[in-house]
Amino acid sequence: MKTVPDRLTPLSAGRLLGIWRDVAAREDNETVRGLLCNARVLAESCFLGEERLFESAEAVLEELTAGEMETLVRRLAGETDSLPAGVNAGFDPERFRAMRGDRV
Repeated sequence: MKTVPDRLTPLSAGRLLGIWRDVAAREDNETVRGLLCNARVLAESCFLGEERLFESAEAVLEELTAGEMETLVRRLAGETDSLPAGVNAGFDPERFRAMRGDRV
């Protein structure tokens, strides 16, 4: 099971701009640039207790899916009820497994 941060600390606008400039200077592909920027932001923003949850942007990319990253970034931006695109908020995995007859 993945560890979930218990605290998200938003970065200053200046720090966000610095991350974007640094990544943009090295990466031309817009999709890759977005993933790398978000990974760096999350590496600096996600905490478990007083410790950073991820030691680096690479650790974020190894641990989280793009959808999980999107959810955390949206929470950092102040969206409280955000889900990644394509996620059904009403889906209940426990109920689904029970209906299929899977053992929980």
